[in-house]
Amino acid sequence: MPPQPPSHLPRLHDKTALITGASSGIGRAIAIAYASHGTKLVVCADLRPDAHGNANTPEDKEKTHDLINKRYGEGRAVFVRCDVAEARGWEEVVSEAVRRAGRLDVLVNNAGVGEHNYPRLHLMDEAIWDKTMAVNARGVFLGCKYALVQFLKQPPHPSGDRGWIINIASTFGINGFTGGHGPYCASKAACLNLSKSIALDYAADKIHCNAICPGFTQSAMTEATFKDEAANAGRLAATPWGRWGRPEEIAAAAVFLASEDSSFVTGVGLPVDGGYLAM
Repeated sequence: MPPQPPSHLPRLHDKTALITGASSGIGRAIAIAYASHGTKLVVCADLRPDAHGNANTPEDKEKTHDLINKRYGEGRAVFVRCDVAEARGWEEVVSEAVRRAGRLDVLVNNAGVGEHNYPRLHLMDEAIWDKTMAVNARGVFLGCKYALVQFLKQPPHPSGDRGWIINIASTFGINGFTGGHGPYCASKAACLNLSKSIALDYAADKIHCNAICPGFTQSAMTEATFKDEAANAGRLAATPWGRWGRPEEIAAAAVFLASEDSSFVTGVGLPVDGGYLAM
């Protein structure tokens, strides 16, 4: 008989994860991927639970937490409303995760904003800057803060680690981009460098903090861009892989960074971009 492959627990066995912006796009894909890898509980945090964006199948229209519970068993996911720019919302969503599961192991700061066809900076209303920074930078700061408070006061995970933070940054946080994207680029650079700073400050506490830098990825937020013929052609020309990324491909990286497979990984900004940054 040929040798049998070793038996392994699911990669996120018994972990509790909190994911913001979980109702659609990348956040939804991460929530579903985490449940498929054995999480004890996925807390789906968003302003509303309804799925939005492309709906090609009846399941695409289902709320993320409902879909997880249907696929993987009742009680495996819950929706909690959270405005990530407000500290009160973070206190409540972290408390709810701990109330239901006893601890929090993984935070994914995914919620973000970024509009299509902003004007150039000298014509831009200050409200655009304020909104973008409130969600994409302040929201990440608050999420990290309240997750760190919980990580530090709970017993370590069986691996010895106290927690995993994954912040969804962007290739635009490494390189700039034309077309009125200044606030978005600035906010994602803040997200990326905050991740590195946290990784250094909390390494001794065995808390991982990493960022993922997606390239051009099809989601509800980018729908207007990939449906715009000229904008779509520009994105494809800038991507060596020759296509848009899929939310599931970002989710695969988020699974790795929340698992023991990344036991010696912290402080990275991992591009998942079809070669865009290599150009």
